[in-house]
Amino acid sequence: MRILVTGGLGFIGSHLLRRLLREPDVTVANMDVLTYAGNLANVADIASNPRYQWHRVSVTDDATVDAILREGRFDAVIHLAAESHVDRSIEGGRIFVETNVLGTEILLEAARRHGVGRFVQVSTDEVYGSLGAEGFFTEESPLQPNSPYSASKAAGDLLALAAHRTYGQNVVVTRCSNNYGPYQFPEKVIPLWITNGLEGKPWPIYGDGEHVRDWIYVEDHVEGLWLALTRGQAGQVYNIGSRNQKTNKEVAHALMELLGLPPCVLVPVADRLGHDRRYAIDPTKAERELGFRPRYEWAEALRLTVQWYQTHREWWTSIKSGAYREFYGRHYGSLGPELHGR
Repeated sequence: MRILVTGGLGFIGSHLLRRLLREPDVTVANMDVLTYAGNLANVADIASNPRYQWHRVSVTDDATVDAILREGRFDAVIHLAAESHVDRSIEGGRIFVETNVLGTEILLEAARRHGVGRFVQVSTDEVYGSLGAEGFFTEESPLQPNSPYSASKAAGDLLALAAHRTYGQNVVVTRCSNNYGPYQFPEKVIPLWITNGLEGKPWPIYGDGEHVRDWIYVEDHVEGLWLALTRGQAGQVYNIGSRNQKTNKEVAHALMELLGLPPCVLVPVADRLGHDRRYAIDPTKAERELGFRPRYEWAEALRLTVQWYQTHREWWTSIKSGAYREFYGRHYGSLGPELHGR
């Protein structure tokens, strides 16, 4: 099977590449323009694999995308490439529309022209908006995105589903809950807190810290993507989650315990604009139709995540000294004294 993955130099994409290459009959092409969130170090262990190749190209480059799909004769496309950080989308949404909407349409059209057998659109539970204190997102939940990021992802999903309904294109859409694990860019909350803890720095937390997210270990997510690719029904949406709701404060305290840090590391900052209060996924359909079952328990996977950042300090210090530092300082500024000698 020949598979094109977009966004394979990012966090989830790099884990997906490794998962796909565990299949002996799979060859993988990775289309990634290498934005700030991509990192060649994420795929250093597979870069020389003869069944892997990388194309440095944006999904918005219509002519080059078309040439790659024409020459590649792919059996499937798994589309992960996206602008994905909510805070950055609040700063300005145009790049999110260009990548997440236009880029998705360009890929869909090229896949149709060149006979790609299956197109997996990888999306997010954020397209559903915010839940109240009870209930769960199902595949039938209305789309009510509340940020430029989630609105752009919802638009990409609708284009993919429309391609199935209009042209009969073999499309599957997946929507996953919050991921965590190795190689996650340290603007996201779990690697931000872990690395700040290892540096003796405060942990910014939005508002009252009671926002709820449904957390899944990245290895479970990419297994779900493989199942969606190989078992999913065309034209269907599958929610991928692990039934693991945590408030931000609960996540913080679990990490404090693993790192041996006191509660005073948490420093409240002004809440995010349009901050969704609660996400929670009902993964029953994926469990029933795909046979999806998460393998990793929260406590063990969080421990493995902390351990990885402890033993891969060079990976994240090089990131935090560059583009991320500028962004972090612009949003959070000085958060008080560093916590050396805790």
